[in-house]
Amino acid sequence: MNLALFGGTFDPIHRAHLKVARAAADRFALKQVWFVPAYIQPLKAKESATPYYHRYAMTALGVAGEKDFIPSLLEAPEPDAAGERRPSYTIETVRRVKKMLGKSDHLFFLIGMDAFKDIAKWYAAEALLKECDFIVAARPGYSLADVASSLPAGLRPSPTVTRLFRKQKIEGPLVLPGATLYLLPETHENVSATQIRAAVERGGALKKLVPDAVAEYIHKQHLYRSRSKTSRGKAEPTA
Repeated sequence: MNLALFGGTFDPIHRAHLKVARAAADRFALKQVWFVPAYIQPLKAKESATPYYHRYAMTALGVAGEKDFIPSLLEAPEPDAAGERRPSYTIETVRRVKKMLGKSDHLFFLIGMDAFKDIAKWYAAEALLKECDFIVAARPGYSLADVASSLPAGLRPSPTVTRLFRKQKIEGPLVLPGATLYLLPETHENVSATQIRAAVERGGALKKLVPDAVAEYIHKQHLYRSRSKTSRGKAEPTA
């Protein structure tokens, strides 16, 4: 079985996430894509995010119509954490999943180029890239050369090889000692979480940005409004 983990904040999940996941599933014959909302992303630990269980609920609603898309609690806060805010380290998540899989299963990690360009800053980045193959969703203006240049120094190909990638249209795989990377062609869905939050603030329509069930949840829970009017940033629900 081919399986991909799709990690992120998902604050909220939106149509571009779903389009990227569908393109990856079709291109790489993925049996399942697990959407894994991070409790706390290490590189964004100081940023304010919507409470985890709101983000998980929206993720579950967003993928409900796709039988091969699975909402995952892999990075949910531990019930007995007693308020401890421990970051979600992707390498730990990947290793936990690999223990569940059979020898013939193939694990991928799906990530957008905007996030991958910071991969060298991730916790145990070189070890993580050795644990599973990465599928990097392209963005306009990016190439496989940009993917290669974003790698940790110990895995990065030589400048000569990287320059060659800039001259040729190569979609991968990029196979290096310690890393295998695939470039998913652009999906041309220009949606961002920032755009969604701005639309909510001004009372704009969300139909073209998020699935209907997610839009309804956002409105019912009063998410993404000014801090004086919303539960954004309040304590996690206990039930």
